[in-house]
Amino acid sequence: MTTTDWRPTACILCECNCGIVVQVADRTLARIRGDKAHPASRGYTCNKALQLDHYQNNSGRLTSPLRRRSDGTYEAIDWDTAIVEIADGFKRIRDVYGGDKIFYYGGGGQGNHLGGAYSGAFLKALGARYRSNALAQEKTGEAWIDWQLYGGHTRGEFEHAEVSVFVGKNPWMSQSFPRARVVLNDIAKDPARSMVVIDPVVTDTAKMADFHLRVRPGADAWCMAAMAAILVQENLYDEAFLAERVTGADPVLAVLRDVPVADYAQCCGVDEELLRAAARRLGTADSVAVFEDLGVQQAPNSTLCSYLNKMLWILTGNFAKKGGQHLHSSFAPLFSPVFGRTPVTGAAIIAGLVPGNVVPEEILTDHPDRFRAMIVESANPAHSLADSAACRKAFAALELLVVVDVAMTETARLAHYVLPAASQFEKAEATFFNFEFPHNSVHLRHPLLEPLPGTLPEPEIWARLVRALDMVAEADLRPLRAAAQQGRQAYTEAFLTAVATNPVVAKLLPYVLYETLGPTLPDGLAGAAALWGLAQKTAMAYPDAVRRAGHADGNALFDAILASRSGVTFTVHDYQDDFALISHADHKIALEIPEMLDEIRSLRSAPAVLTTPELPIVLSVGERRAYTANDIFRDPSWRKRDADGALRVSVEDAQVLGLTDGGRARVTTAAGSAEATVEITETMLPGHAALPNGFGLDYTDDDGRVHTPGVAPNALTSTRWRDPYAGTPWHKHVPARIDPCRADAKAPA
Repeated sequence: MTTTDWRPTACILCECNCGIVVQVADRTLARIRGDKAHPASRGYTCNKALQLDHYQNNSGRLTSPLRRRSDGTYEAIDWDTAIVEIADGFKRIRDVYGGDKIFYYGGGGQGNHLGGAYSGAFLKALGARYRSNALAQEKTGEAWIDWQLYGGHTRGEFEHAEVSVFVGKNPWMSQSFPRARVVLNDIAKDPARSMVVIDPVVTDTAKMADFHLRVRPGADAWCMAAMAAILVQENLYDEAFLAERVTGADPVLAVLRDVPVADYAQCCGVDEELLRAAARRLGTADSVAVFEDLGVQQAPNSTLCSYLNKMLWILTGNFAKKGGQHLHSSFAPLFSPVFGRTPVTGAAIIAGLVPGNVVPEEILTDHPDRFRAMIVESANPAHSLADSAACRKAFAALELLVVVDVAMTETARLAHYVLPAASQFEKAEATFFNFEFPHNSVHLRHPLLEPLPGTLPEPEIWARLVRALDMVAEADLRPLRAAAQQGRQAYTEAFLTAVATNPVVAKLLPYVLYETLGPTLPDGLAGAAALWGLAQKTAMAYPDAVRRAGHADGNALFDAILASRSGVTFTVHDYQDDFALISHADHKIALEIPEMLDEIRSLRSAPAVLTTPELPIVLSVGERRAYTANDIFRDPSWRKRDADGALRVSVEDAQVLGLTDGGRARVTTAAGSAEATVEITETMLPGHAALPNGFGLDYTDDDGRVHTPGVAPNALTSTRWRDPYAGTPWHKHVPARIDPCRADAKAPA
């Protein structure tokens, strides 16, 4: 198939999911550029999107269900056999041990959340309760804080903010909000606006900043506590906002008044006057927006850092105003309101997600409630979770492991069954990273290509598995099938009746939508049926904002989503809506979190030194760079530079350790060791080194040669290094030793 038409779709490499348009030629994404019609990205895209054919057409694509033999090799089997055997295997686990012994990991990645939406029906049918995904490696500490403060997720309006603050965040490389580089350039060029960056590394974003607070690695909490204290001690906080819109402010103000700013400046390694200047800029600005990311979310005191950075905009009243911080609508919730404890280790389950760092311990035990089986969908935890060796051992111990993916990943190689999914450009897809305010958008991507022969879209895979469980009778579905043929209103009425009267239908909603509404949708869009239910919920949750966006009701919104190839704005909020979006009964921010106030008081003790004489360097793994992109690009040929994923070290450390630029070094941690190419750079502080994400994946080229460029980061990390509240890993603070490889060594200074 060849066409000169530009066809809309989206990039799938980060949470922005920028709109792109593509020319297709012989099943390749021949030309790619930004989609000017996309309501959020408006034609913007970064360099990474232009390489998406390396995802679509790499030699690792799977084209048949695979079953593991007793010797560890795999044999191709037909779909009917795979579905029957997998369904029977999970039924056996459920019947012998209970459905709660089945653990689910994944469900999306950066752009295919729609497929994952259908897994819930199969999991509910089995009685599975526990799940996790990459968000539990990053965002659950922040989610726990958010839940207590206001019960939702906030995002800064950086396009209009007078002062933008980035904490452990380099949006020039990692994007994460619409048109990131355009916005950053606009801020840097405007003398009336300022940028504050809190980061030990001189990142691309830090180079543009008016205030670069170059903290010692792991000392971010002291930096932000000092800034919050300066706001209070110099009366730069918004007393009227706190009195009218916030509860629990007095205990927080009392704690911050006692913070010894000079001591904390010394602890974090930032000049006190620079800290004061940055805090004063925040305290006198008309609008402030803040973004925290993995630099603090995967480091010591990560949950406390989430609390402290939100102080910067709450204390200054930068909420519900243009250029401030906002709660926002959601088309589908990424986090569930489920909190609890894991069955074996008792680790905190936050927002429905099991911490990734406890997963091996929840399996490798004789505890009767251990996980016995696992489903992995569009994820690669054997590579992406801490301590890959422990993960591989745990997954190999499972009685049943099923992986749904497009490629033979490191996790798939441990599975009993591997099911080949259609790629994100071969099926209807959508992302639920809908975070913007006041205008929020959703994008149903129509398939660009037919599924590769032998593959299936995830909605069809999950539907076949549910059918194999034989829980839903045709009589349950027949009235809904008939109603779907009569139009949206008839279907709405029939659906509401069925949900109210039929417990089986109510339990398996995504499957029911796929089977009854799906066949009436345009060709290739059956998988979009789940969006109908989400559109109804969205219209009920935000009726005024949905109408402002031009949609009379949920059916009108759904039809607009189906019709728009470039995405649609689904809510338009007024700034005062922010207060209504606070979930507390009084619609006020609840600022006091006793555990976090205790943590602030405990900062009077100097930062704990986690390095040792044997492991004296703080290693940060998973750094975002121009040519890194998580695990989705297995083909390394897309990289135009930094092909080996260099180990970045400071000039000072290179001199002391005898390292040479471009030479080789061995990195050793308590968990393992690996060799890397050295890059000597002034961007790193002495005692701090960094390795990128997206490396250490093996790839077989068209000639059958296997390549494994760079270091797999989690060969060096440990499940024991984790936040005490959320269990998130300390990937950005791994004690390490770096030694030159003998042939590349030079005399140390």
